[in-house]
Amino acid sequence: MTNPKADELKARTKRFALETLSFRRTLPATDEASDIGRQLSRSATGVAANYRAACRSRSDVEFVARIGVVLEEADESAFWLEIVTEGGLSKQPQALVLLDEANQLTAIFAASRITANRRSNLK
Repeated sequence: MTNPKADELKARTKRFALETLSFRRTLPATDEASDIGRQLSRSATGVAANYRAACRSRSDVEFVARIGVVLEEADESAFWLEIVTEGGLSKQPQALVLLDEANQLTAIFAASRITANRRSNLK
């Protein structure tokens, strides 16, 4: 049995990863942009991959641990997108759209971790 909200979030995190990979290809061909783009790609794809893993958790405790990793990856993605925008590596509107999505995902996973942590402490 699948959870529609979890399925929707799986699709959303995958879309974020794919859109970030597409955006990375627009960054300038400099060493600095390459290094930051690589870090951004790793963290953005990490959000999607680790959320999928969290959905397969066997317990609330395992879910809390895994969702914590997802939260870290989402926040790291936001950080790299801030570096890209504030550092002037990209003036493309897509950078700000992705930054907003990274911040939204960070908020979602922070709330999810709090809820799951409370639930596991009640047992």
